[in-house]
Amino acid sequence: MKKIINQPENFVDEVIDALLLAHPGWIKAATADRRALVRADAPGQGRVGIVTGGGSGHMPGFLGYVGEGLCGGVAVGNVFSSPSSEQIFEATKAVNGGAGVLYVYGNYGGDVFNFDLAADMAELEGIDIKTVVLTDDVASAPAERSADRRGVAGMVFAFKCAGAAAERGDSLDEVARIAGKANSRSRTMGVGLSPTILPAAGKPTFTLPDGEMEIGIGIHGEPGSHRGKLETADQIADRLTGAILRDLALPAGSRVAILVNGLGATPLEELYVLYRRAAGMLADQGLTIARSYVGEYVTSLEMAGASITVMHVDGELETLLAAPARSPFFRE
Repeated sequence: MKKIINQPENFVDEVIDALLLAHPGWIKAATADRRALVRADAPGQGRVGIVTGGGSGHMPGFLGYVGEGLCGGVAVGNVFSSPSSEQIFEATKAVNGGAGVLYVYGNYGGDVFNFDLAADMAELEGIDIKTVVLTDDVASAPAERSADRRGVAGMVFAFKCAGAAAERGDSLDEVARIAGKANSRSRTMGVGLSPTILPAAGKPTFTLPDGEMEIGIGIHGEPGSHRGKLETADQIADRLTGAILRDLALPAGSRVAILVNGLGATPLEELYVLYRRAAGMLADQGLTIARSYVGEYVTSLEMAGASITVMHVDGELETLLAAPARSPFFRE
């Protein structure tokens, strides 16, 4: 696999340098190593701060959702690696405007460990912390163990809804409730067609023979629930959307938001072909699409594949999804 990089060990820091140069007035560094980044206008006095974070390699995942009506800060780890507790703590202090800070991040062992340590550090400094761990990946655990599921592209809905609540001045308890509500109503299922190559390792994170696909694969290459011959777009959409709908079990007449997400190397046209079939399946179930999103929202470097996320919305969540939001990677 050919990559446009310099020294692999400098990859993440050079990406951060480039983002700071390309989008002045968007984010600023909260630490000398630039691994804790916050909104350019942080802290928002009297407003809840929202901190997320995780490994690099998922652009625009994590870092791209710092902005108006979204998250207030982010801690940036190496590729597919958790940020440190100190980096998370520095982001926390930098976004604290006196109303407390919400942590919102995916359910991965290293992230959970380091965010928990950072929460302890912040509370010793008198900063109120609430935490919502994201768990939308249907393939990673059965419904009876939904708390064990991974957090994947459903993070976009959690960031958007919680960010809108924080922007309008809701309390920490309310912002945390809304993030939890968005997470609990979201389900995601993905498909991988080719592996990703870690810049430092120079080798694939998993192997997948030509002509095969893996249903339920994780954004770091975690094993899925089915591996077999590559199917048509409609058959793939049936598998992904069907699993989501069985898990959500929504009554006819429900309203939903849908996100069809590319994993890094899948053309936008193919994502729209998936959306076409998924939208038809939702309609067949008597569900109404309130809002739709198609594009690259949470990637895995150059992995080919896609995921579908469906969130059951009500009036509260629809209003929050429609609220203004702005970052170089997201506009509402």
